[in-house]
Amino acid sequence: MKRGLFPIPLVSPQKTEIHYDCIYCECGWTNPKSYTMGTYHDRREVKTALEETLIRFINDKSGLDNITFGGNGEPTLHPLFSEIVDDAIILRDKYFPKVKISVLSNATNLQNISVIKALKKVDSPILKLDAGTEPIFQIINKPLIDITQNEIVNNIINARIENVIIQSMFLKGEYKGIAFDNTIEPNLSRWLGQLQQIKPKSVMIYSIARETPAHGLLKLTKQELETIAQGVRDLGIKAEAF
Repeated sequence: MKRGLFPIPLVSPQKTEIHYDCIYCECGWTNPKSYTMGTYHDRREVKTALEETLIRFINDKSGLDNITFGGNGEPTLHPLFSEIVDDAIILRDKYFPKVKISVLSNATNLQNISVIKALKKVDSPILKLDAGTEPIFQIINKPLIDITQNEIVNNIINARIENVIIQSMFLKGEYKGIAFDNTIEPNLSRWLGQLQQIKPKSVMIYSIARETPAHGLLKLTKQELETIAQGVRDLGIKAEAF
């Protein structure tokens, strides 16, 4: 029986709002001038697409591991994100009650109470935290909104999402003539200290696996990632290197 993952993009190819322009994003560079407002997928459209897909999985007698909100953009920016999560939970319970619902988020929208409530409802709220210091945050994630690395961490802490999972990208190299490495000090120890404050359920550690828009980026070896993961485990936090 084939196991599957069904990703739900809440944003159409023209995103309505953007917060990051990460140097490692497989979708390429973000050009704010090329995006227009009003292109979020309708709530009914998302619900219909999900239900049709779940029915197809049943008819094909295929297995399903996860229903994941992600795609080309930040899913929590959808104005009806909380309601869409409610729809997904209802459909999941109807067709695949044992399947988990996950959300891949960059954690930039945790000042929104409805987003926090929605993330607390899903099985796996996976939040990004790629940097421990502001300079590394600015290089790797290139925020397009007025937000700092400390604000990201504090928002995650204040959201008090009990089953939160942290996902962190580790890489090194050079960008616009500036050498960087988020695996060394002071970034690494500060990142570990922030994990102690957040107290996540687990941490997912990985490196680049696809072509990146920025050149000169270096992928870490599995052993290097495993060394970082062990540092997390030493804090009493579950960690897995991919």
